[in-house]
Amino acid sequence: MLQHRPLDLAFHALSDPTRRAMVERLTRGAASVSDLAAPLPMSMSAVVQHLKVLQEAGLVTSEKSGRIRTCRIDLHALSAAERWIAERRLSMEARLDRLGVFLEETKSETEPRK
Repeated sequence: MLQHRPLDLAFHALSDPTRRAMVERLTRGAASVSDLAAPLPMSMSAVVQHLKVLQEAGLVTSEKSGRIRTCRIDLHALSAAERWIAERRLSMEARLDRLGVFLEETKSETEPRK
């Protein structure tokens, strides 16, 4: 089996709805950990654990200034996952296009002549 460690980490991180909500929020701009935690029904400790998974996947970066840790989305890592999905989609679309052509050709060959 092929190893795609960065992609594996990214998809694992994005598999959780809480982490996807954090990524969604960060796509609108940087946010403090407290801002990310505010709408979530969990402890600050749980939020930090989710952020750790996102950081290990390379999807989120953070920096500490005084007592405030600010998080940002890393578009490069997110773009890598998007490219992987787009490549698969294009491949499947090409297959479906070929199937459509085949079915049209088969349909015209099997239609009764009038």
